[in-house]
Amino acid sequence: MNWKNTTDRYGSLSMAMHWLMLLLLAAVYACIELREFYPRGSDLREGLKTWHFMLGLCVLALVALRLAIRLMAGPAPSIRPAPPVWQQRLAVLMHLALYVFLVAMPLLGWLTLSASGKPIPFFGLQLPALVGTDKALAGSLKDIHETIGTVGYYLVGLHAAAALVHHYVKRDDTLRRMLPARLSRS
Repeated sequence: MNWKNTTDRYGSLSMAMHWLMLLLLAAVYACIELREFYPRGSDLREGLKTWHFMLGLCVLALVALRLAIRLMAGPAPSIRPAPPVWQQRLAVLMHLALYVFLVAMPLLGWLTLSASGKPIPFFGLQLPALVGTDKALAGSLKDIHETIGTVGYYLVGLHAAAALVHHYVKRDDTLRRMLPARLSRS
């Protein structure tokens, strides 16, 4: 399989990064949502929060790699039949919003932990604080992080819904371009 994009399909690296990012986001959200089922201070709750932090930072690292691959893989394959110009512009805005989300959320989380004076765990390492301890700033950053986290559900949901509408209603190849060849035939 070709790692670069072709005129009708995304390359294997672009596809792998897209689906890996989806799994990683699902894990980040799952960790923070599932913690609510456990009592405050319990080991399991704290473990889920730590995994939320570490996986969130993985998102930041992978989005940087994903952007590099996007630049090297060549232009995105064309959608056939081509959608109207307004839909193409909307798709560009949606992708931009998703990338801003994928960069902003981990940075806000890192800043929140830093301002709270808490350690920033990363798979056995402790990352440096980005700002000094400031409880008021930490509270504001946490509120922004949580609000954008809620917006993220809608961004990802709209992105998925648009792909399904293109596939099942418009019957174009939008979704098939991002599926491995063996799955895109069905």
